[in-house]
Amino acid sequence: NILENKEALELLKTAIGKAGYTEQVVIGMDVAASEFFRSGKYDLDFKSPDDPSRHITPDQLADLYKSFIQEYPVVSIEDPFDQDDWEAWKNFTASAGIQVVGDDLTVTNPKRIAKAVSEKSCNCLLLKVNQIGSVTESLQACKLAQSNGWGVMVSHRSGETEDTFIADLVVGLCTGQIKTGAPCRSERLAKYNQILRIEEELGSKAKFAGRSFRNPLAK
Repeated sequence: NILENKEALELLKTAIGKAGYTEQVVIGMDVAASEFFRSGKYDLDFKSPDDPSRHITPDQLADLYKSFIQEYPVVSIEDPFDQDDWEAWKNFTASAGIQVVGDDLTVTNPKRIAKAVSEKSCNCLLLKVNQIGSVTESLQACKLAQSNGWGVMVSHRSGETEDTFIADLVVGLCTGQIKTGAPCRSERLAKYNQILRIEEELGSKAKFAGRSFRNPLAK
């Protein structure tokens, strides 16, 4: 059993190295910190009986993330703080030097995206089509994010079907990033298989973005 966060990251780092993909594979984290936000602090042991004396401040949590970034190939962290802890988001994005993804923070909503842009709270949008409600609004949210220099990560939802639309969307928008879970269930595999089919169709026109995944069209 994995007992603490660094143990999981160490296993990932070791696996990447043994597979020989240290130049191709990096780590992204979805923290979902709103799930363990407690009265202005964060309870990292939230699945155990509550002990307020063990809750940590936003600054302490930010320092923990930064230690992960220094020790492991972590290049992206999603929802590192509570969705309304705007100051913590802003401070971390300004100092972390990595991609900071807003999901619960922005909920694919143009008003919250605009506020996050103004506050400099994050630098990447998690784009969920059925969260905002339509493809048109999703495209507007994507354009708003990209026009402000953000990355965009197209995402599935926790409850999914085998529909592959987001695979086509991520290629069409050239966002360079898709989040659709581990390749362990058919509704997830369907998206990855569609991306493979698109690559096959594009042939030599398909390009591997590599480290430019946040802005694949950059020259």
